[in-house]
Amino acid sequence: MANVNTKKGTIGILTGGGDVPGLNPAIRGVTRRALSQGYQVIGLRRGWAGIVEMVREKDYDNSDNFQILTKQIVEKAGRTGGTFLHSSRTNPSRVGKSSVPGHLQSSYSAEKNDLTGEVIKNLDWLGIDYLVPIGGDDTLSYGVRLHEEGVKVVAIPKTMDNDVPGTDYCIGFSTCVNRTLELVNSLRTSAGSHERFMVLEVFGRYAGFTAMVPTMAGAAERCVIPEYKFNIEQLAELLVEDRRNNPSRYSTVLVSEGAMFEGGDMVFEGEAADAFGHRKLGGIGDLVSAKVKELSAKFNKGKKIDVVNQKLGYFVRCGDPDAIDSIAPMIYGNMALDLLLKKESGRLVVLKNGRYGNVPIETITATKKVVNVDAHYNTQRLCPKFDRLEGQPLFIVTGDAS
Repeated sequence: MANVNTKKGTIGILTGGGDVPGLNPAIRGVTRRALSQGYQVIGLRRGWAGIVEMVREKDYDNSDNFQILTKQIVEKAGRTGGTFLHSSRTNPSRVGKSSVPGHLQSSYSAEKNDLTGEVIKNLDWLGIDYLVPIGGDDTLSYGVRLHEEGVKVVAIPKTMDNDVPGTDYCIGFSTCVNRTLELVNSLRTSAGSHERFMVLEVFGRYAGFTAMVPTMAGAAERCVIPEYKFNIEQLAELLVEDRRNNPSRYSTVLVSEGAMFEGGDMVFEGEAADAFGHRKLGGIGDLVSAKVKELSAKFNKGKKIDVVNQKLGYFVRCGDPDAIDSIAPMIYGNMALDLLLKKESGRLVVLKNGRYGNVPIETITATKKVVNVDAHYNTQRLCPKFDRLEGQPLFIVTGDAS
């Protein structure tokens, strides 16, 4: 039995995974429209964690797990970055023994526990009729699971890497590209003053869009991406060439965190993995910096070239959303409401070929979305291709698997 009173029904909304600018405008879009149609909106806090940790007792303080959303709350938050509902990388289908909530530990004691049954009971207890998760492929993959279990789900794609299948655009990507361009342009003064290479590590575990698209926009001469294992000597030679041809005597490469040396694998900080099985990436930028400095002498008359080595990290995902990440999330939120008002669920709202629409939610787990190397990446020059662009989407990123 629900512990809240509603008119037409109740919509639950959550944000999961990494934060990006544009999440709050999406929450605002869903909530304002839902309230105007007579629905109540419950914000589930900390992604899937809030619904996992909920205690189904009338007098229990669940304020850490959910909150009732009002127009005043979302209007204020909708102008800001991040997510006021907070986030986590919780995977309710694989909850570690030590992470099982205290009130459930007597029932779940395996090393990995599937708490989906508890999630569904908690949604029913709250009286949630429809669920709107906003996230990347990890967060939304669990949305697919709930859909398969009979929960009415409409998903909104969010990820700075822009790698959710089925859509050309994910919330956060435009601001990421803008931030990257701003930061690289600021760092140019130091690189030029000291005539150095500039090696900048950016996000991108499996998809290299966050390195390739800024490079297309002029942030760098070269980029290395997860989809193509690169030869470090080739990269060093290209950077020396770029530096020699630059009147300011510096050159730049953007390195995806998931990029791999020829014959190598991804670089990880340690062995620990998150709830979706991903080990924390980190260090490829440091390795590239050390190697291009060492190899530079071979192509620079025996003299090594120093490096400005910088991990852009959270600087590209913090702060307020840009125009696209204010408009697109608002539209996604309203599209989600359009579907729910028509009693449709099991859908992912998308931007495809310049048009907003929706696709089956199963698309999220059916394919992978990565850079089409043959079409868009020059493996000889380690940079984007600048032909065959007619008919491509705004950011040269399609929602189709490559």
